[in-house]
Amino acid sequence: MNNIEISNIRKTYQGKTGVTIALDDVSLSINGNELFGLIGPDGAGKTSLFRILTTVLLPDSGSASVCGADIVKDFQYIRNISGYMPGRFSLYPDLSVEENLNFFATIFNTTIEENYDLIRDIYVQLEPFKTRRAGKLSGGMKQKLALCCALIHKPNVLFLDEPTTGVDPVSRKEFWEMLKRLKNSGITILVSTPYMDEAMMCDRIALIQEGKILLIEQPADVAKGFGRKLYSARADNMYQLLIDLRAYDAIADCFAFGHTHHFTVKNELTNPDVIADYLREKMHTNLDIIEIAPGIEDCFMQLMRR
Repeated sequence: MNNIEISNIRKTYQGKTGVTIALDDVSLSINGNELFGLIGPDGAGKTSLFRILTTVLLPDSGSASVCGADIVKDFQYIRNISGYMPGRFSLYPDLSVEENLNFFATIFNTTIEENYDLIRDIYVQLEPFKTRRAGKLSGGMKQKLALCCALIHKPNVLFLDEPTTGVDPVSRKEFWEMLKRLKNSGITILVSTPYMDEAMMCDRIALIQEGKILLIEQPADVAKGFGRKLYSARADNMYQLLIDLRAYDAIADCFAFGHTHHFTVKNELTNPDVIADYLREKMHTNLDIIEIAPGIEDCFMQLMRR
């Protein structure tokens, strides 16, 4: 059973410089009890899609449903069965941790005690700070409080828009462990993130760029469609290395990747030693070129170039 159905959703914004297309004919099906990741950079359309699915925003065209309810006709029902955590911290900074949680419980005619089992693992970390104002919490603690508030009415579906952006690596890891436990409790989770490494923690992912869905796949299967040998290169002068690699006729694509550069070749029979000789002629020192397995980010970059 699909908990979320999205069909040909389109959304545009009118600005001073003209029309911006936020979502361009987006279609998705998300299964019940699935942890689904929407992966893409800032400006890809993730937040617009989340706002449409949570009935905050109307699409220009297309349709969508959440748990069988139409986002336009049944907006009130969807709000009652959904938990929404926007990308920007949106709780009341002058209220304490406990006051924020009580407030959101009251809105949904419930209490902290009634659904405490659902938030226990998260709230025990917040409890020592329950009298502290929400605005004075660390980034990781703010996210945990926001997640508690989104869960306090025991939603069927949880929408998390870039929940770990700006959060330290330890808190990010803890947050995803919480999401896995929530999924195991029967909640369908749609989460967006710009971090490619977080994609591996989802059941399925959709790669999105400039409002278009590029790929929908299980994370482990994404790299299977890469279709080319991939190489990693490094040398003492990394900036000049990037320029020289891109200038070489045998190179198909090349982009910076952390402390290395990743590149593919136009002809699979091209010997990397030939490329190494070319780079040494360009006076590159401490040069290292190795063949590597493609990751999700490599696949994303390839799809963007199509």
